[in-house]
Parts: sequence; C-alpha cells; structure tokens
Amino acid sequence: MKIKEIMKAVDAIEVKGSLDGEIAGIAIDSRKVVPGGLFVAMRGTQTDGHAYIAAAEEAGARMVVCEQLPGQQSAQVTYVTVKDSEEAAGRMATTFYGNPTERMQLVGVTGTNGKTTIATLLYRLFRRLGYKAGLLSTVCNYVDDRAVPAQQTTPDPITLNRLLGEMADCGCQYAFMEVSSHAIDQRRISGLRFAGAIFTNLTRDHLDYHGTVENYLKAKKRLFDDMPREAFCLTNADDKNGLVMTQNTQARRVATYSVRGLADFRARILESHFDGMLLEVDGREMAVHFCGRFNASNLLAVTGAAVLLGQKEEVVLQALSALHPVAGRFEAISSPQGGWTAIVDYAHTPDALVNVLTAIHDVLQGRGRVLTVVGAGGNRDKGKRPLMAREAVRQSDRLIITSDNPRYEEPQDIMDDMLAGLDEEQRRRTICMADRREAIRTACLMAGRGDVILVAGKGHEDYQEVRGVKHHLDDREEVRRWI
Repeated sequence: MKIKEIMKAVDAIEVKGSLDGEIAGIAIDSRKVVPGGLFVAMRGTQTDGHAYIAAAEEAGARMVVCEQLPGQQSAQVTYVTVKDSEEAAGRMATTFYGNPTERMQLVGVTGTNGKTTIATLLYRLFRRLGYKAGLLSTVCNYVDDRAVPAQQTTPDPITLNRLLGEMADCGCQYAFMEVSSHAIDQRRISGLRFAGAIFTNLTRDHLDYHGTVENYLKAKKRLFDDMPREAFCLTNADDKNGLVMTQNTQARRVATYSVRGLADFRARILESHFDGMLLEVDGREMAVHFCGRFNASNLLAVTGAAVLLGQKEEVVLQALSALHPVAGRFEAISSPQGGWTAIVDYAHTPDALVNVLTAIHDVLQGRGRVLTVVGAGGNRDKGKRPLMAREAVRQSDRLIITSDNPRYEEPQDIMDDMLAGLDEEQRRRTICMADRREAIRTACLMAGRGDVILVAGKGHEDYQEVRGVKHHLDDREEVRRWI
C-alpha cells in the first residue's frame, strides 16, 4: 500500500521524511516488522514501543509512527508523530487491510459475562441460515469455516484487522466479535465500523487494570458512544447499567431485551433441565439445549440482534433451537454409574458464579447437594477473591477452593485471600487444595446420586499458567477421568 494512502487514516502532527513509495506490512511488535514495513510505537501497559524503534529500523522498517521522535533518526526512514499512537495503529491497520468492516456487517458484544456465548451463537446462527460469517472470540476465531486459534478476547489491532480482512476477502457478509474493556480502552477497535453493538451486563471485573468500577463502565460505554448513526444498539434491560450504556449513543435504533420485565425482546422460562429449557420468547414457545436464566438472557440477545440485522424472528428461533452451548459454558457431564452431574463453566467473577449456581438450584429443586470447585486467577483483581468464595459457599453444600491460573502468585496466598471472605461456619464447609486435579478428583469422589459438581473458573481452557509456563490441564478431561 502506498504511504500516501495509509497517511489518510491519521492526523499527523509532524512528518519527517518522504511520503513516496509503499508499505510492505504493518506491525506494533518490532520482531514482526518486515523489510519495507511500518512500525507503530505504542506505550503499552508492560513496555513502551518507543524503546524498540531502533530494533524496528534494523529489521527494515521504512516508516515509523510514534508519539515522540527517537533521539537518533535514519535518513532512510519516514517518521510520523501523532497524538495517540494506539488510535493511529487501529486506523492505519484497517486502511492497510482494505477497510474490511466497510465490506461486511460487524457486530460487537461487550459486558462482563455472556460475550463468548452471544458472539459464538450469532456466528453459528448466521452460518446455519446460509450466510458466510466470521467470529472473533475468547475460545476460537473463525474465518467462515476456518478455525484460527485465539490468544486473547479481542486481538491486537493488526491481528484484528488482518482477520477481518480475510473474512471480507472470502465473502463473509457478517462478523461477530467479543469486545473487551481492555480493547476499547487501548483503542484496538479504532477505525472499525460497527453495524451494531450488544451489552450483556456489568459486574466487578478487571479492576486490576481499570482501577474502579466507574472506569470499567466508561470503557464499555465508549463502544456505544461511538456507534455510527445507522447502527443498532441492543442492551440488557435487566442490568442496572443497561440504559446507561446507550444514553449518549448516536445510533438511531436502540432496543432492549429482558427475562424479567417489559422490553422490545422478552422471554421467560417455562421448564428447566440440565440438558435444556422450554422458553417462551415474545409469545412463541421453543425448546433449547441451554440451561439457566443467564442463558435465556443470552439467547434473547442473539434473537434481538438477528432481528435487528433483518432476519425474521420465527426463522431465528427455529434455528436457535438446534444450537448447543459453547465449550466450557455450563457444559454438563453426567456420571451414569454414580448418578451425579458435573457442570464445567468459565465463571470467574462473583456474579457469574451466582448465575451458574442459581441455574443449578433451579433444576435441582433441593433434590441433591451442590459441590463447588473454584479458584481465582493470580495477578488479577484481588478484591473479587473473597467475594467469589462467599458467593460460592452461600449456594454450595461443600466448597473446594483450589488454584485457577496462579500465574506469578503463590497459590496458597490466593486461596487465603478467598478464605478471608468466609465466616467460621462457612469455613467448616470448605476445603483448600492447591492441586486443581486433586480438587476435582476429591469432588468426584464425594459426589453421590443426585448431586451436582460445579467446576468453575476455567471452562474451555486446557492449560494452567504457572510462573509464565502453561501446563496442560482441562477440567472436562479431569471430570471424565473420574466418571
């Protein structure tokens, strides 16, 4: 791409060097710079890209975009200074990859819980309806039917636009993506044009990064504030922040969904089982392979978004009735001989634990015990640890506190933080076991006929991160080992 073309995407403060010639590639990591490429120096949370400008030049960069010029400059390199290099990276990346979101309809899903389920089900739904579609999610990315491993909820702006470009190039008409608060705050979605945005809910999470719940909310809200006029916004009327999200949006179409009261899209649960529910959605009955009020809400968001994208509601509901849960999201595994059921779920916030445990009790109706295995991630928001333990033990007959991804913290320290949220009676119903495999094994051995084991926190993840190393560990494999 010609330098002059890519320069149209940014507001340059100063340009030093020639704007003639072409760019062979774009990178925010100096190790990924190609000869003749463009390097964007961003001030990240861990490292400052400005410290790697020289390395990028050695790799062959012919253009550097930065907020501050380096002390030593090369005559062969064009330097462009901008106010915000994070913003510039996204806008330049989407230009470099041919403005993919101008060639298809992109829908973003944000919120604390439910993002993966809603985005994935929208992707599966539209493919089932006969459309080419793409997915960007925590579990896996898809370019139509081609799987691309996911490294994070929302990729960096270069990877994000490259994948979107591949989707548009292969004829995808729709793309559905999880939009994390980090991605919004770090401008990874800068330059993208959204056809719509969905808000799920907002509870305490990522305060290690945002500092306060208010900052976390503002990051989420920015997605809706920046929606174009022709886009739609779909928000959860059951969440106290649902209408806050859309109060400043420019989008002309703002709709709500609810499983509790009045809204544009409404649902209620008629029957509930571990392998599915009977729902009434906008007056129509439908059977689904999902369980729990939170999943009824997720399915309603999918329905609403599909209708706002122009699909007929009766066709959408028929297709949804054939879809199955996302890996590691309320995934039920039964023990025929033992007569107990295990639920593996990604729940890693206090509110998510409440939702999953409530769904379990709605089905059990007091006919069995609930044994919960849960931990908390290391090097993340410590304040939610005692809250998670408190919510878990409140709805469990026995609680086993164990390791999640301890990262660079000591597992015992994390478990102690969780224990701090429990009173004396609750501690008597609690066991601490740092070895997650042993914790799952213990729960399986303790379970009796009619009981339910909840293994929470990691869901689809097949690893445990310890001291920077990922060791294989899959909760679903561990449960099946003891069935």
